[in-house]
Amino acid sequence: MYVPEIELHECDSIEQAAALMTRYGGEARLLAGGTDLLVDLKTQRLRTSHLVSLRRVAVLRGVTLEEGNGPRSAGAFVRIGALTTINELDAAPLVRRHCAPLLDATREMATDQVRNLATVGGNLASAVPCADLPPILIALGATAVIWSRAGERVIPLETFCVGPRQTALQQGELLVAVRVPAARAGFGAAYARFALREGNAIAVASVAAGLALADDGAISELRIVLGAVAPTPALVAKANTALIGRPVDDEAIERAASIARQAASPISDIRGSAEYRRELVDVLTRRALAAAAQRVRENRT
Repeated sequence: MYVPEIELHECDSIEQAAALMTRYGGEARLLAGGTDLLVDLKTQRLRTSHLVSLRRVAVLRGVTLEEGNGPRSAGAFVRIGALTTINELDAAPLVRRHCAPLLDATREMATDQVRNLATVGGNLASAVPCADLPPILIALGATAVIWSRAGERVIPLETFCVGPRQTALQQGELLVAVRVPAARAGFGAAYARFALREGNAIAVASVAAGLALADDGAISELRIVLGAVAPTPALVAKANTALIGRPVDDEAIERAASIARQAASPISDIRGSAEYRRELVDVLTRRALAAAAQRVRENRT
């Protein structure tokens, strides 16, 4: 395997990157960490004539705590730059303090060498169904910050992936950051996955759960998100509708697992059959929901 002849363009700003992507259109690809893209080029899954490198664009890096000023971003949120690597995300004090459930995913991803290169933006924009970050970010209520020369727009992360390897990005747009609501009282989240082996194994199935409990212990908000068992990360809206107002007991967890299993639409491939993946969704939903509920209780003590 080898990388075919490609022209590499180094950028110093998002404006320059957008201009190059507009100029070359479908003949260009953005290059962040390259851990997925370079493999795809070597195996000829993808073909391109131009790579637009973002590695010099400093505004795309870093993790900061900011205040929201809109209906979907009221209160504090953690802004994660698209070029932040997985290991940088894992080590960030703001992540540990304000959105620690992300660590459930970062610590399961690939090998340490890959996590030193792979970026948050790349994990999202590659729109691979088995990616680890989208489910837990969606469960946390994250939004995607998209930049173009016309300005920034912010969309719910659950609408960002529109198909396998397809996103909501339009011509001239770049994913520049992700916003994650800061931890709040009465809320907890967790991520559970299953892979066939340790190391750089990708998820056969994964489930994230975000849970808010009222003072009396009843569910006031529930976001269950499935990974690797649908064309895109799947937010199971029916689970929230069915379980609002109920306590997190064995019956509720059983109901949530059943709804999640029914919502899964997996394929059969070399890593597992569709039915096997449905069974995994059932088990992983129970684990993620129970862990999220435990975190709510721990935060209140």
